[in-house]
Amino acid sequence: MNVLIIEDEPLAARQLRTMIQDFDAAISVLAVLDSVVGATQWFQTHPQPDLLLADIELVDGQSFEIFDQVEVRCPVIFTTAYDAFALRAFQVHSVDYLLKPIDETALRRSLEKFRDMQRLFGAARASTDLRELIASLRPEPTAQPDYRDRFLLKQGSRLLPVDVAEMAYFSTRERLTFVHTWDQRALLMDYTLDELENRLNPNLFFRANRQFILHAQVIQRVHIHFNGRLKLDLKLPVDEAIFISRDKAGEFRAWLGE
Repeated sequence: MNVLIIEDEPLAARQLRTMIQDFDAAISVLAVLDSVVGATQWFQTHPQPDLLLADIELVDGQSFEIFDQVEVRCPVIFTTAYDAFALRAFQVHSVDYLLKPIDETALRRSLEKFRDMQRLFGAARASTDLRELIASLRPEPTAQPDYRDRFLLKQGSRLLPVDVAEMAYFSTRERLTFVHTWDQRALLMDYTLDELENRLNPNLFFRANRQFILHAQVIQRVHIHFNGRLKLDLKLPVDEAIFISRDKAGEFRAWLGE
């Protein structure tokens, strides 16, 4: 049996080679490779091994990238620190896995399983569709939040479109919500501050307290106040003092770029 090892930790690679040859001295370890680039080049210039043992996390990426670049037809045993969800995916797709640090008993069981598969199905049969496996393990792209670019505001009998770029801060008083624009208009909105907080880009806007949501550019100065609170001066007129509580002060300072 010819085995290829892909492992970027030298100690782990040596231990793996030793355990394989302790299992069966007739097994030939063709090479020990430590990178995506090296493994890709190896598969382009060598016949397929009988079995591949591959660490997932390598020095220049993940071993999944190898299968994107070259055809790997041999069965694979992954060595991995993936969580239980990912391990179930390995089981479903009939590819074996070993949790690091690798236990010799577990390795022997995997090699015996491979030999059983060879006897039952023949050496040429690959154990899985690797592309299907890789697709199942890679996280789905995170959907981009749908932050609003503009709001349509009802002003009496009119509907007024206002771009978020025109909005400096939001305030609430007597259960009414207002947006204050850079040209110092105060426009009534049919949203609560809680609803606005979920519709505005948090990189640009911060919920200062129950009464205010502020654009980063409207903040002129920050004063350290009593009991760990922060007092804010805005670039635009405001009817009352704006304070950040001690509990939110650290989050606010980080948001401003501290």
